[in-house]
Amino acid sequence: MRFFFSLLLLVHVAVSADDKPFAPESIDGVRIVTAEEAIELILDNPGMPIIDSRKKTEYVKGHIEGAESLLDTEMTEADLEAIVPERHTTILFYCNGIRCLRSSNAIVKVKEWGYTNLVWFRGGWKEWNNKLLPVVTD
Repeated sequence: MRFFFSLLLLVHVAVSADDKPFAPESIDGVRIVTAEEAIELILDNPGMPIIDSRKKTEYVKGHIEGAESLLDTEMTEADLEAIVPERHTTILFYCNGIRCLRSSNAIVKVKEWGYTNLVWFRGGWKEWNNKLLPVVTD
């Protein structure tokens, strides 16, 4: 009986991962970039704010160099203003990938706060890792 429940739980967890919703295909007024385009943007704009919208526990295991950890559900306007005081500054957002809603949720928030030059790396951490791009760990 215990084996049956363990097997049932394992199947449920596997199905649940596939049931995660997809991030939107686009967000009005937001430029979507691939990993290669994100790298080009980062290299062409030294010091450009990069917002990692994942949980801090994920961030410390690895993130894009220069990225600031701001969890979408906890980010306040004051948090972002401390990093990006000018509302027209280009800001790059990412999270875990197309099955993660954190960066898209963060972008919707900052648009409401009046930020206008927003870039979304929709493929996020999953795409970055799959392409074996450099990471920073804490």
